Amino acid sequence: MNDLTSNPHGSAQFKPNTTVAVVVVCQGKFLLVEEIENGRTVYNQPAGHLEANENLVDAAIRELEEETGLVSSVDYLSGIYYYFRASLSLYYLRFCFVIERDCFEPCKPQDTEILACHWLTYDEIKAKSAQLRSSLVLECIEDYLSGKKIPLSHLKSNL
Repeated sequence: MNDLTSNPHGSAQFKPNTTVAVVVVCQGKFLLVEEIENGRTVYNQPAGHLEANENLVDAAIRELEEETGLVSSVDYLSGIYYYFRASLSLYYLRFCFVIERDCFEPCKPQDTEILACHWLTYDEIKAKSAQLRSSLVLECIEDYLSGKKIPLSHLKSNL
């Protein structure tokens, strides 16, 4: 039986990459991870792909721990983004969560692809615009700064 027969939505249905990101903010600074992508240094929020049998909140918490070593629950969702990355010809559906902290904690990335973690001001991040992994990094921070809040209760999962 082919995939389209057993599942009417099968491989012919469009499926964007589902990702999560976490804006971590403390005392006016934002936590970014430094990593190498295609041979160049880039900066991003702790972020990654949703895995099978994982809900969005759990994915965000997992990515935060893998990329920074921090263990924390998320406070709320600040935005949902549909993004086309022309250089890879890929579509992404990104769910951006927020964690507001009172104090800085040292980061200990578990993911070997993460070179370092940095606490940066908005202006410092904006100055690195050319080195951001995508325009979504700054957009997520700007949405946080504008006060956008979506309660976690709006996310539903049967997992």
